Order: sequence, then C-alpha cells, then structure tokens
Amino acid sequence: MALTDTALKALKPKDKPYTVADDRGLYVEVFPTGGIVWRCRYRIAGKREKLTLGKYPALTLKNARIKRDEAAQAAAMDKSPAKQKQLAKLAAADATTVAEFGERFFREIVAKDRQDTTIPRRYFDKSIVPAIGAKPVRDVTTEDVRAIVWRKKDEGFDAAAGTIRGVLKRLFDYGMTAGLVSVNPVLALPMRHVHKAKARDRALSPDEIRRFLLSAFESNIRRQFKIGLHLILLTMVRKSELLLARWAHVDFEQAEWHIPAEHSKTGKPHIVFLSHQALALFKELQMLAGGSELVMPGRGSLTKPFAHNAINSALKVALAGQDIPAFTIHDLRRTASTLLHENGWASDVVEKALNHTIGGVRGVYNRAEYEAQRREMLQFWADYIEQLLATGKVILGRFKQVA
Repeated sequence: MALTDTALKALKPKDKPYTVADDRGLYVEVFPTGGIVWRCRYRIAGKREKLTLGKYPALTLKNARIKRDEAAQAAAMDKSPAKQKQLAKLAAADATTVAEFGERFFREIVAKDRQDTTIPRRYFDKSIVPAIGAKPVRDVTTEDVRAIVWRKKDEGFDAAAGTIRGVLKRLFDYGMTAGLVSVNPVLALPMRHVHKAKARDRALSPDEIRRFLLSAFESNIRRQFKIGLHLILLTMVRKSELLLARWAHVDFEQAEWHIPAEHSKTGKPHIVFLSHQALALFKELQMLAGGSELVMPGRGSLTKPFAHNAINSALKVALAGQDIPAFTIHDLRRTASTLLHENGWASDVVEKALNHTIGGVRGVYNRAEYEAQRREMLQFWADYIEQLLATGKVILGRFKQVA
C-alpha cells in the first residue's frame, strides 16, 4: 500500500531501524532517534542499487516520488544515480575553498576541542583567509603555506607563526579526513623549524611589581586596562577569564566572582574570592562599563569584549621606556604563585586559587575547596601589593603556613 502524509506523520521510532515501502522502489527508513530518510531501489544491468534521496519532512512525499522517477529514468538509460550523486559530491568538494572549509573546520573540530576559539579564529581570519581563502583546498601548495608562516616570522612573531602553522596543520589534517586532499602541505614545514616553545619561568620581583603597577597607572592606556592588569595580579585569574566576565558573575555582597565552566580553562566552574581591593576595582569597572552586561566591554561596543590581544598591547605601551625585563600577562599568575609559595602558603591552596587541576593521586582524592584559606590568602596578597605600592619596601608581614 502506498504511503500517505498521514501515515508518514504517524511513524514512530523503534529500538532498531525499520523500513516502510511506498511504491515502485521508494521507501522510508525510520531510525531509533526518530529520523526518517527517503531511499529508493532500482536495477542497473540486472544489478540492484540503492539511492538516498533526502530526509523527511524536509523532502516531502510528493517530491520524494519525483526524485524516485528521475532516478528510475536514469537507471533505464544505464546511468547509475548513486554513482552520479557521488561524482557530484566529488566535484563540489574539488571546488571547496579554504574559507568555506575553514567554517566547517571550526564548527566540527575546533569548537569541540576547545572552549575559547578566539586565538585560532583570529589567525585564520587575519592571516590565512586573506592569503589563500579564495583558493580551493585541493590547490593549496607547500609554498602557499610557507609564505603565510614566514610572513609572520619575518615580522618577528615566531610564536604566532607557530600558532598559524598549527591551525593550518589541523585544517589540512581534517581536509584529508574529508577527502578534499590526499597530502597535507603543512607537513613539509616541521614545527621545530618554525618555533620551538620554551618553558617560561619569568616571575616579577617585588620591586618589579611596584614599578610595573606604577608605570601602568601613570601611562596613557585606557583606565579599564589599568584596572584589568591590577585585577589579574590580585585575583590570579587568566586574562581570558577577565575579558569574558559578566556582571551577573560578580557577587558584591558575598565578595565572590563566579567563573562559569565555559569561561574556565579547566572546563569546571571556579570561584574567585575577592579582597577589599579587588572589590573596589570591580566597582570602578562597573562605573566604566556604561550599563553593559560585560565587566570590560570593548571599544565602541557594549555587547562585545575587548579583542584578546588588546590588553597585551596595553601592557607593552605601559612598559615602554621602563627598565623592566619583558614579561607577559600570564607571568603575573606565576609571580603571585612564586611569592606565595616562597612565603609558606600551602601549595594546594595556591593551586586551587590559580584554578589549576591538581594531578596524580593527590588530585584524585583531594576535593577540598579551601574557601577560608583562599579568602585569607587573597586578602593578604592584596594587602601586600598595596603596602608595596605605598612604601616601595618588601614587607614580609604575616605570611604563614596555611593547612
């Protein structure tokens, strides 16, 4: 019996896939997930073949029958509809540009591997697309890739060149998986020849902390960046966690900043206990935010945060002309960790405040949050920085062992 629209709407999923026939080789396959797919059977030179036509209800009963008739007509002329469909797919794949495939790559690979895609996305949009975005994926050569990577190296940004090389490598790895290319053109550029990452151990001395903060607040960078740099030092958070923060995450009454899982590098929610000084800085940022939901809305927008590298650039401007060895914003976290460890604070408490995952057996069994100790430690750290700014002296104060 031929199918009807009423019968199709009444189809229910079962534990296993099953089929329901229509007429002249047309049928639907119903899956346990509830999905329904149109297929048809036909013969070419006596050999049976099967063709997938589309999904119901996007493909209606009427249009499915039209597609069935078209397939039957091609089969009658000894032309395989299944092979024609495959050839059409290959032709479309051959024409896929890097820019087009990049969108698929970010959607299906990058977004599933990492929570924050800002950095790879920026390099893709700014360095890769302008150079080869309009080129079919299959036509990209090693020379194309080399030109992109070496352009960044020639500008003096070896680490950025390494990151771009990594994005391209993964993009073309996925291109091989998708059948667009048979060889990855990036493999001819070993990472060791582009950039060799070095383990960082830069931590600021107390005097460098004082000079850094004073130069930042005396510079002409945006007030938000001055406060942001100070807050990162006081709270020991990652730069991205501050840039993505919203006022809904900040509890002024409880003196807590709740970092949601999607903003946390560990993929787990994290609470930052705010010192009196950190609270005051947040209150000033709230006045500067102009009613935005973001703690640090970007330039000219109340709905988008600053670009990921904006605060990096601000740090460079603030330190221009200062006799302080180079350091990164991430080094501020290492600075706090180093000084707190050196002065007797328990490692687990410091690591928890840094939102680090504790490894090994201790990490498995240690589920303590150390709220009281972290509150005390972060308040003392803020007092220490404040006294350092006021006196210029290293005051050992009341650093004590925290259980």
